[in-house]
Amino acid sequence: MTERIALVTGANGGLGVSVTKALLEAGFQTVGLAPKIQQSDFNHPHFSALAATINSLETAKKAIETVIARFGRIDVVAHLVGGFAGGKTVADTDDATFARMFDMNVNSAFHMLRAVIPHMRSAGGGRIIAIGSRAAESPGATVGAYSASKAAIVSLIRTVAIENKDAGITANVILPGTIDTPVNRKAMPGADVSQWVQPASIASLIAWLAGDAAKDVTGASIPVYGRGL
Repeated sequence: MTERIALVTGANGGLGVSVTKALLEAGFQTVGLAPKIQQSDFNHPHFSALAATINSLETAKKAIETVIARFGRIDVVAHLVGGFAGGKTVADTDDATFARMFDMNVNSAFHMLRAVIPHMRSAGGGRIIAIGSRAAESPGATVGAYSASKAAIVSLIRTVAIENKDAGITANVILPGTIDTPVNRKAMPGADVSQWVQPASIASLIAWLAGDAAKDVTGASIPVYGRGL
């Protein structure tokens, strides 16, 4: 097969919809993964829905193997799964919140990386793109657990880039400011949304990183702060 295969995790989320559409428009056969995703969510002949949750190495391997069984390989993984919790100082943050941030923002990526990297190495290349946060490098008060988890994903992706540069695999992480999604608008009704980052801006960057022009970009942490710089 000559078509390029992309897997998007969190494909029907506030950012995932834009990323999935951008990869489809860029010519990728795109598999959208999410717990409750449906084929009808994207009206495109090159879209395939994969209803799954990445909460262990076993579930990640099953998802990867499902895609490879159908399409023969995976050229791109855009890992968008994540979550946010904040509002308390580090001293007041409970164990459950800290663990939840690392489960959502680090462990899911860790499972996916372990599942897909062996296949990409065997195939002779691949692109891995993850979503971090501006908070990874510029932490603020009362978001300690979130910031720590996003800093961890930056370190993890950079390590993957170093470990796999011999195999034609690139790995990069995007660090957005606040993204203009329905969830964020609901959570922050009084915010100045004109300062927020548009999902389409991140999506176009992911499509570029997945393409041939970005073959020499790896190990990068790319800021996308918008007008809120």
